[in-house]
Amino acid sequence: MNRLTSHTSALRASMQACRHDIHRHPELAFEEQRTAARVAELLDEFGLEVHTGIGNTGVVGVLTKGSSERMLGLRADMDALGIQEQNPFEYRSVHDGKMHACGHDGHTAMLLGAAQYLAANGNFDGSVVFIFQPAEEHGEGARSMIADGLFERFPVDAVYAIHNFPSLETGKFAVRAGSIMAAEDNFEITIDGVGHHAAMPHLGKDAIVIGAEIVNAMQTLVSRSLDPLDSAVVSFTEFVTNGTVNVVPGQVVLRGDTRSLTTQVQEHIETTMERIVAGICAAQGASYEFSYRHNFIPTVNTPAEAEIAARVAATVVGADNVVGDSRPVMTSEDFGYMLQARPGAYLLLGNGVDGIGGCSLHNPAYDFNDDILCIGADFWVTLVESQLAAI
Repeated sequence: MNRLTSHTSALRASMQACRHDIHRHPELAFEEQRTAARVAELLDEFGLEVHTGIGNTGVVGVLTKGSSERMLGLRADMDALGIQEQNPFEYRSVHDGKMHACGHDGHTAMLLGAAQYLAANGNFDGSVVFIFQPAEEHGEGARSMIADGLFERFPVDAVYAIHNFPSLETGKFAVRAGSIMAAEDNFEITIDGVGHHAAMPHLGKDAIVIGAEIVNAMQTLVSRSLDPLDSAVVSFTEFVTNGTVNVVPGQVVLRGDTRSLTTQVQEHIETTMERIVAGICAAQGASYEFSYRHNFIPTVNTPAEAEIAARVAATVVGADNVVGDSRPVMTSEDFGYMLQARPGAYLLLGNGVDGIGGCSLHNPAYDFNDDILCIGADFWVTLVESQLAAI
């Protein structure tokens, strides 16, 4: 795809080298010591004010020009996943069981490229806060940085983030006002019945039958208790028993995952799920334990900032390559916590639909598409220079 801007073309090779280096040395949540050190080193070389150890391994670089008190936050994530890489290329992971299977290496490289360009050539009046966040994959990094005073120390007026997106054509942008990514919650249900001999079922309380009834009943949670216009997913992913060949189990543990686009639906799922469990267990004479853990809240773009993001993206790649009212996706992102604290927007940037660029995220054959490095970096530059333009 041809860009309408060319701010960072000269930095393509350095961004790619940085991205490949980070890809070779993936680090899991809150273990991003090498990555954070490299980010801090480069920000210092570019001439930014550098702050480290924010929210554990987070790094913040601040670049100020002019005299305006306006402040804009740009965020990239740094952590990798616990996946064994299957790619054959030279820069594949050197750490067994760890790889950048979500493109955070590319997100970091794009934001570093923008920092380098803006430090040397940026035409703006105000401060840019470059936020390099740890531990996105477990939903802890944004909260950790916020709890460590991120927005008190750097009171940005708005905050933005980009995530690459396979299945979207290379270099296209997608954004929308409102929920763009879903909440993710995990649940665990333990059912205690009475175990018994498989030949004498009348002597016990069959936990498998009770568990199966609960799994089936949960299929009505979305279809019969939610407004059809509200999106939600309830998935059982584990069904574990303590039985064996001729022993009907007395205990079953059910685990799973739910997704929703609003906090109201998120709360409805939790309360309705326990009510169903309680009712079935009471009817069958069994007891239960129920736990429900909120991992991610919905990622909700504020309307004004979503419009700004779409307009800036159109400046970079042309309006025909920007989906300004994209469909939300049911995957999750902890940038939602930053958007809960500050106005802002989260965008998707097409990683490609064919070949390695179209490989799904969290896949052992995934790789970030280097052809979008300059597109993402140019978006950051254009956003800063438009939103912090001299008044």
